[in-house]
Amino acid sequence: MFKNLQLLQSGTIALALVFAGMGSFEMIEPTVTRGATNTFAVQQTISAELSFLATSSAVSMVGSLAGITGGNATATTQVVVQTNSAGGYNMTLVFSGTPAMRGNATGNTSLVNYGTTSEPTYNLVASSSAIFAYTVNASTTSDLDQSFKSNGSNTCNTGSTVVANTCWMGPSTTAMMIVNRLAAATTSATTTLTFRVSVPNNPFPALQSDTYTATATLTATAQ
Repeated sequence: MFKNLQLLQSGTIALALVFAGMGSFEMIEPTVTRGATNTFAVQQTISAELSFLATSSAVSMVGSLAGITGGNATATTQVVVQTNSAGGYNMTLVFSGTPAMRGNATGNTSLVNYGTTSEPTYNLVASSSAIFAYTVNASTTSDLDQSFKSNGSNTCNTGSTVVANTCWMGPSTTAMMIVNRLAAATTSATTTLTFRVSVPNNPFPALQSDTYTATATLTATAQ
């Protein structure tokens, strides 16, 4: 009888272990469904690039000027920029010396910078000296820096009116922003610079006969 009791206890324990094992299996078995989703992203960074499609070359003034009786001469050059930068680009202009224009042979400095280097004037203001000035225009007028926009009547650096050859600036050795485009130019964006030399009758100081040259640098930077 004692032996039968041992067998009965052993069978009960074994059966309990089997049921316990089955319960453990049910608890750790993963949930199986008829479908599943997995969302993920694929990324690639495209860097911004900028290049000059067309650059400015040496410019010669159109018009012969007499050193005593005076006159006016102009010259125009263009630069074309292409960029994929979503923020667009800005462009600055800086000259190498003060005054910017000097006689090649004599070093004469009597052709002076136009009177303002901080803000353009509305139209070119006459002077008793021979002067060198510039203005800027753009194929997309909104690209122009605010300095070269006007109120349409008498003041630059205010308003949104753009009229060619209206806002004139004196050259400076401090870089002046002339373009501030806020969108990509994936095809191209053209900037036009116009330079002017104006010599009054009997200028002071007197001009010596010579060829006068100014050196300028344009810098375009992606934003």
